[in-house]
Amino acid sequence: MSDSAGLMAHNWGFAIFLLGVVGLCAFMLGLSSLLGSKAWGRAKNEPFESGMLPVGSARLRLSAKFYLVAMLFVIFDIEALFLYAWSVSVRESGWTGFVEALVFIAILLAGLVYLWRVGALDWAPEGRRKRQAKLKQ
Repeated sequence: MSDSAGLMAHNWGFAIFLLGVVGLCAFMLGLSSLLGSKAWGRAKNEPFESGMLPVGSARLRLSAKFYLVAMLFVIFDIEALFLYAWSVSVRESGWTGFVEALVFIAILLAGLVYLWRVGALDWAPEGRRKRQAKLKQ
């Protein structure tokens, strides 16, 4: 079989796969619209979660510190993932990989020290921190 015939067979297989995926999606959407309920009402549009009716507004004002902690968690979690990948291939990477991992950890530590010095990790309000500083003196 020539290269062009093999490529054509591969393309036809991919086209049939895409056609099957689109057909399956259309079938599932069409079947759910035919069999699904079409009744509308006030209770139908009300959110229902874990068996409890909602109380109050969903628009809560949260402190920016929560988002900061979430971002820091994601950043350090991804970096931990990189270190795990390095630890799996430590034998193949040798001393060069070890030095690179040490540089990576040093950069992480420098970022953590920077965040600590800037006060990004301080949760106490400024008034409470001043009182604690006076008590320490």
